[in-house]
Amino acid sequence: MPHASQPAARLGRRVEPFDLNAYVARACREVDRALDRFLPSEKTKPATLHKAMRYSLFAGGKRMRPALVLAAADACGGSWKDALPMACAVECIHTYSLIHDDLPAMDDDDFRRGKPTNHKVFGEGVAVLAGDALLTQAFEILARSGGSSRHGHRDLVLELARASGSLQLIAGQVADLEGEGKKLPLSELRYIHERKTSALLCASVKLGGMSANATSAQLKALKDFGYNVGLAFQIIDDILDVTQTSEKLGKTAGKDTAAQKLTYPSLLGLEKSRREAARLTRRAFAALRSFRGKAVALEALADYLLRRDR
Repeated sequence: MPHASQPAARLGRRVEPFDLNAYVARACREVDRALDRFLPSEKTKPATLHKAMRYSLFAGGKRMRPALVLAAADACGGSWKDALPMACAVECIHTYSLIHDDLPAMDDDDFRRGKPTNHKVFGEGVAVLAGDALLTQAFEILARSGGSSRHGHRDLVLELARASGSLQLIAGQVADLEGEGKKLPLSELRYIHERKTSALLCASVKLGGMSANATSAQLKALKDFGYNVGLAFQIIDDILDVTQTSEKLGKTAGKDTAAQKLTYPSLLGLEKSRREAARLTRRAFAALRSFRGKAVALEALADYLLRRDR
C-alpha cells in the first residue's frame, strides 16, 4: 500500500497528501478492537466454534470493506464511533462468505490471506458452522447500533440483509457455480460480479453514510461509487488470478482457469479487461464529485483498490 495518495488530483483539485497507510492502520486497530468486543472469546463454549470464527476474522485481512464504511461516514460528516458497528457487521459478512467460498463444495481452496483455509484447520463441518455464526453475528452487531434520525435499525438491517441474501451475494455465488465450464455471455458475468462483489461494497459505503445521517442524494452517490468500484475490483481480481503468483495473491493463483470459471479475461482477453476496469474506475471517481472534497478517504481507498498490480 502506498504511503500517501492524492487521488483527488484526478478530479482537478489540489489537495494535501493523504496518508492512506495511517488511515487504514487506524481503521484496522479500531475495527479489530470492536470485533474483539463483539465476538465471544475463544474460551467460550463451544470453544472450537469460536476459535474457528476468530481464526478467519483475524487472519490478517486488510479490512477494506470496514475502511470503506468509515470513509463513507467521514464523507458524510459522521463519526467513526457511530459507524463502527456497521463496519464490524460488514466484515463478519465478508469473512463468512470467504469461509464458505473456500469449501470443497464451492471454490475448493487451500489458502486464504496466505494461511490455510478454515476447513483445512478445523474441518468442513466446523467451517460451515463458523461461517453461519459470523453471518448471524453480523445482524446481532447491527441490532446493537444506534442508527440515525433518517436511518433506523430497520433500514440498516434491510440494507445488509438485501446485499447478502438470495438476490445478491448468494445469488452471485450460485450463478458462479452454475457457470463453471460453460460458455456464457458477458451479461451473465456482469450479473455474477454485481452480486458477488459490488453488492457488499455498495452496502458498505451506504451503511457508512447511513450511520452519518446521509441524505438520499448522498446515498445515491455512494451507491454509484460502490457499484463501479465493486465491478472494477472484481475484474482486476480476475486479471490478477491470471497474471500473479499464489505467493503474491495470498491465495491459490490460476484457480479460476483450472475450474473453467467465467471471468473477464476468459471472455474479453487481458487488454479489453484492463480497459473495462479503467472505464469503471473513472465512473467510480466521478460519483464522488458531489462531495466536493469531503470524500478524500474514499478516493484514496478506491485508488489503492483499483491500482493493484495488473
